[in-house]
Amino acid sequence: MPKNDASYNASSITVLEGLEAVRVRPGMYIGSVSTKGLNHLIYEIVDNSVDEHLAGYCDTITVVLEADGSATIEDNGRGIPVEMHEKGVSAERVVFTTLHAGGKFDNNAYKTSGGLHGVGSSVVNALSNRLTVRVKKGGLIYEDCYEKGIPVKELENGLLPVVGKTKETGTIINFLPDDTIFDKTRFKEEDVKSRLHETAYLNPNLTIHFMDKRGDIAEEVIYHEPEGIVGYIKDMNKSSEAVHDVIYFKGESEGIAVEVALQYVNEFHENVLGFCNNIYNAEGGTHLTGFKTMFTGVINNYARELGILKEKDPNFTGADVRNGMTAVVSIKHPDPRFEGQTKTKLDNQDASKAVSKVTGDEIIRYFDRNLEVLKSVIGCAEKAAKIRKSEEKAKTNMLTKQKYSFDSNGKLANCESKDASKCEIFIVEGDSAGGSAKTARNRQYQAILPIRGKILNVEKATIDKVLANAEIKTMINAFGCGFSEGYGNDFDVNKLRYNKIIIMADADVDGAHISTLLLTLFYRFMPELIYEGHVYLAMPPLYKAMPAKGQEEYLYDDKALEKYRKTHKGPFTLQRYKGLGEMDAEQLWETTLDPERRILKQVEIEDARMASETTELLMGNDVPPRKAFIYEHAEEALLDI
Repeated sequence: MPKNDASYNASSITVLEGLEAVRVRPGMYIGSVSTKGLNHLIYEIVDNSVDEHLAGYCDTITVVLEADGSATIEDNGRGIPVEMHEKGVSAERVVFTTLHAGGKFDNNAYKTSGGLHGVGSSVVNALSNRLTVRVKKGGLIYEDCYEKGIPVKELENGLLPVVGKTKETGTIINFLPDDTIFDKTRFKEEDVKSRLHETAYLNPNLTIHFMDKRGDIAEEVIYHEPEGIVGYIKDMNKSSEAVHDVIYFKGESEGIAVEVALQYVNEFHENVLGFCNNIYNAEGGTHLTGFKTMFTGVINNYARELGILKEKDPNFTGADVRNGMTAVVSIKHPDPRFEGQTKTKLDNQDASKAVSKVTGDEIIRYFDRNLEVLKSVIGCAEKAAKIRKSEEKAKTNMLTKQKYSFDSNGKLANCESKDASKCEIFIVEGDSAGGSAKTARNRQYQAILPIRGKILNVEKATIDKVLANAEIKTMINAFGCGFSEGYGNDFDVNKLRYNKIIIMADADVDGAHISTLLLTLFYRFMPELIYEGHVYLAMPPLYKAMPAKGQEEYLYDDKALEKYRKTHKGPFTLQRYKGLGEMDAEQLWETTLDPERRILKQVEIEDARMASETTELLMGNDVPPRKAFIYEHAEEALLDI
């Protein structure tokens, strides 16, 4: 059972500054106002509950997606302090109305925390139409309510009203996201469940209850993973052929706790995930640098000691050593520094040293006792190195033949500007649409690259076939930032010639397939393009409504058409666009190219592990699981009838 702690009270709450401009610039605090940012509201509150678990005062967290569109997060921790704060009101109100206010700045309250900056609760409050807090503490239940971050309950002498009695402790928070802030206000349950399951793996003594009450039948899942990150590795590799059992080790250095689990599979890809204080660091950071550098050095030393690498042989590269590796590196840091509120990258140099030391000590101890596992790991590196060398040769030959001219086949209609921050490139299927786009574009900053039909499905193809594909080579040439095949490191996103890469396909099934093939290529071989926000989908209209009286209007989907039918008075003619090639240059500019009027969808990845699994499922060779996935998610699809 969780402990109780009388020392966690109002004096534990430290104030740095007041609540400012969260509603004006929400992206600064939660990354975006898309579904990714919406889900992040739940994560901010859950992270605070997990911090209570890390401190030893909580063993159960419940997350409910309510039927009314709100979310409820409950824990059985100590309960947010409700006593009078030095600012003259209850400490709970300080937490929910002041940026950088929380127990995370008091080293006596939390030794480690994921909700680092103390802004999570106040940001969620500021971005919610309504938020209710119930605190169970000292035998009583206290309640406070807010609307768009503004308190609506009167306090008596600065203290919260009591609404009941209880023998339990903990905090219950219910909030309804503000529909004037977010593009959509429906939480994506698959992403939320994935994040909660991930949290359970990282905290083997924690139980997380999830419930979705939004459907006809409530869904309920309990996440409890006593194997911890060892179970996480097994889960990620469940559909792959493992080379050896999961390797697990842990240790501590300079007050930083380090925990690592890894396993190799007979596939040529790398999947190394980094976590700090239970927060997934999508862009890695110093802890992963320390692990990768030390592990590569250890394997190279062993390879030379065993005579596998001769004196004149070059070392295995880091990519060689990690090919086939699935790993989780989780650290607990008392004072972590992240790049940005969404904590995508860890920045502490001492984390690199700590992980490097623990990895060096523990992995050598393990391999000294498990020689066969060591040989199998070195075998994976050998195989990867051979493939890398053969592909480097093939790539060199390809470059020699092409001389990597800016446009080897004359298809690219480039823009005049050389300022990459202002330039954008449209990838258009077909010569007809490509011709219209070339005529319609703004030549100063818009480039057009027509491609012929559906490109190669890279999920099913070998690297040599990918590199030999004419359409893919054309895109590599045009983008200018190289190509990352997983075995080398010659991709440099800083050399990208265009700030926006816009996929412009027809609004039909074939167009969707072409877009999916392109996104698979980018995700597998140029993932930084997506992670750094350079990839977009153009949204050409499906219809053009031409009324007998009044102005013509483009309608981008069937919902827009339905709305137009209801609101428009009088007769009108409807033109249905079956493809971009049916539009003349003027129409294409008005609807799809003009930055002032067009609609673009930015491609984002919230959960790297789930994105990889889904890509493999939908684009790979295994048919039955793909069918099951399509049937399961059929109701979520937008049909063009």
